[in-house]
Amino acid sequence: MRTALFALGGAAAALAVVLLANTATYHSRQIPAEPAPAIALDTAAAAERLARALRFRTISFGGASGVDTASFHDFQLYLQRTFPRLHAALTRERVGGLSLLYRWAGSDTTLAPILLLAHQDVVPVEPGTEARWTEPPFGGSISDGYVWGRGALDDKDNLLGMLEAVEALVGQNFRPQRSVYLAFGADEEVGGTGAKAIAALLASRSIHPAFIVDEGGAIMRGLVGRVRGPVALVGIAEKGYISVELTVHAPGGHSSMPPAETAVGILSAAIQRLERHPMPAAIRGATAQMLDYVGPELAFPERLAVANRWLFGGLIAGRLGATPEGNAMLRTTTAPTMLQAGVKDNVLPSSARGVVNFRILPGDTPELVLAHVRATIRDPRVDVRRYESFLSQPSPVSDVGSPNFRLLERTIRQVAPEAIVVPWLVVGGTDARHYTALTPDVYRFSAARMGPGDLERVHGTNERLAVASYGQVVRFYVLLLRNAAGGS
Repeated sequence: MRTALFALGGAAAALAVVLLANTATYHSRQIPAEPAPAIALDTAAAAERLARALRFRTISFGGASGVDTASFHDFQLYLQRTFPRLHAALTRERVGGLSLLYRWAGSDTTLAPILLLAHQDVVPVEPGTEARWTEPPFGGSISDGYVWGRGALDDKDNLLGMLEAVEALVGQNFRPQRSVYLAFGADEEVGGTGAKAIAALLASRSIHPAFIVDEGGAIMRGLVGRVRGPVALVGIAEKGYISVELTVHAPGGHSSMPPAETAVGILSAAIQRLERHPMPAAIRGATAQMLDYVGPELAFPERLAVANRWLFGGLIAGRLGATPEGNAMLRTTTAPTMLQAGVKDNVLPSSARGVVNFRILPGDTPELVLAHVRATIRDPRVDVRRYESFLSQPSPVSDVGSPNFRLLERTIRQVAPEAIVVPWLVVGGTDARHYTALTPDVYRFSAARMGPGDLERVHGTNERLAVASYGQVVRFYVLLLRNAAGGS
C-alpha cells in the first residue's frame, strides 16, 4: 500500500511539474506595438460622409422581392461625387450589374496586388420595429457621438473607410508600389453573386492577390473570456452554410379523430432529435489557434488550463460551449428556422415541412451534415433533402505564420496598441468565401470597436458606430495601404 501511495504521489508530482513547465513557457504571441505615423484626418467630416451614405436604401431582399436598383445607382453616384480624387486616379468597372471593382495601379507590376473587400448592400429593417430605433434607420444621423443607421456596422463603415483612406493618400500624392484592388459586392446579404462574379473575373485575368481583407472580426471588449483589454479578432476562416428540408406526409382528416401521430408531431419529434443531438464539438482549426493566442494573456488558472489543452481540452470545450457564441466556434450548429403545416385549426394537415439551417465547421462538409441528419432522425416517414437555397463549403484556414498575417497584426497594433490580436473563426458568412481560390491568405477584420451589446445591433435595431471608432477604421486602412502597398 505504501509503495502504491508513493508511486501515486510521484506521478502527481511529475504531472504538476509538466503542467507548470508548460505554463511557464507559454509566452505571449503578441508582437510589439509600433508607434503609428501621424495621420491628419477630419473625423467629424468623415463621419458626416458616412452618415449621408447610410441614407441610401441599398437593401438586399431574399426570395422573390425585387432590388431597388435606383438606390444602388444613386449610392454609387454619391461615391463618385464624394471621392473625386479617387475616381480620377483609379479605374472602375461594373461587374454583374451593380457590383464595383476599382484598381489603383502600382508602380511594380511584378508584385502581387492586395485586395480589399466590402459590400454595398444592407439588410432590411424588420417591419413594425421602426419605432424602436432611437434615430430613423435610414436617416443617416449623427447623435450622442454615434453615426446611426442601417449599414453603420455592416458594412458601409468599411466601404466608406477604404474610400476615405485612398482619397486621402491620393491627395498626398502617394503612389503605391503594389497595385490595390477594391471590390464592392452588391448582394453579400443574400449570397454574394456579385462577389462571385468579381472573383471569377480576377481569376480569368490571372490576378492572385498577396492577401485579401474583408469584414468579419472587430476590436471587441468583453467578449473573449477573461481577457481584460480589447481583443482584435481576425477571421482566418469562416463556416460553411447548408439548409436541410424535412417533409412529412400523412393522412389528413378531422382534428376530432386524430391518429396517434400526426404529420406535425412526427416532424416536431425529428427536429427535437436534431436539437438534442448536434454534430460533435471539437477544438480545432481557427478555434484552436484562437486559444493559442488568448491563452498566454489569461490569469494563472486559466492560462495553465489552456497551456495544457492535451489534459484540459474537455473542460475548456465545455466552458466555451456553454454560450451560443462559444458553441458556434466548436461545432457545426443546428438551427430550425422555418415551419409550415396546416390551413385551419380543426383540420389535420396532410403534410408538414420544416427547414433546419446548419453552419458548417471547417473540417465538416455538406455531405456529412446530410448524413448526420438522416442518422439522427432515423425515421423513414421524414423525407430529408437539401433545401434549395444558398450553399457554401467552409473556407480553408489561413496560415497565421504567413508574413501577411504578421503585417496585418502589426497594422492593428499601430492603431490599437492596447489590443490583443487573436485569430478567429467567423461563424457567419462574408464575401471573402468567394475569393479563397485566388490566394491562401484571406483575412476578415474591421478596426471598428465594439462591445457585447453591439453584436445585437448588427442586422438588428439601433445599428450605430461611434464617430471616434469610425476615425480608427479610416486610419487603419491608411496604415494598411502604406504598410502593404509600399510606394511614396
